Amino acid sequence: MTKVVTLTFNPFQENTYVVYETESKEALIIDPGCLGAAEEAKLFATLKSANLTPVRLINTHCHLDHVYGNAAVAEKFGLELGIHPLEVPVLDAVPRINEAYGLPPMTPSPSPGYFIEEGETIELGEARFEVLLTPGHSPGSICFYNRAEDYVIAGDVLFHRSIGRTDLPGGDFDTLMGSIRTKLFALPDQTVVYPGHGPATTIGEEKRENPFLQ
Repeated sequence: MTKVVTLTFNPFQENTYVVYETESKEALIIDPGCLGAAEEAKLFATLKSANLTPVRLINTHCHLDHVYGNAAVAEKFGLELGIHPLEVPVLDAVPRINEAYGLPPMTPSPSPGYFIEEGETIELGEARFEVLLTPGHSPGSICFYNRAEDYVIAGDVLFHRSIGRTDLPGGDFDTLMGSIRTKLFALPDQTVVYPGHGPATTIGEEKRENPFLQ
């Protein structure tokens, strides 16, 4: 059995996810968006208070708001970064984009230590997460689906009543719509969606109510 903890960080109000297995206390850190020492401390305190052992550092995609905390997490826990290979150019561009936004200086993310491909399974104790390739918001966006517990960590692909923007480099509207309809909307209606911004939703709700998908 797993538990999903949501922490919201940085000026973009990005959702950082700590997903842990309740028996082993092993944890995935997905998209650590903590910017600066105070937000890093909040993430680390959350992990410590639940006596969690992080075993993987993963990005659903590599836009700046999702990678701010990569360096701090990698250093503190000795973890390598896992991303989809198509996200490497996106990750490399982050320091320049951060500067262009006029945001405080950031510690650059480490380079990926390994790549995550569609069809792989991420193991966390007894839990399993299927990797879904869902490009469109960025070239190598990936989602993580826990079939047994019926939820998906969706990054910036699908939101509560919205979808990921496609006007950033590497984005494409038709590709994103295809990803949502063929990958996410293929999941059961009751599947809970944990998005990269905003509140959780379900696949069924978004099929019925999302104005971009009618």
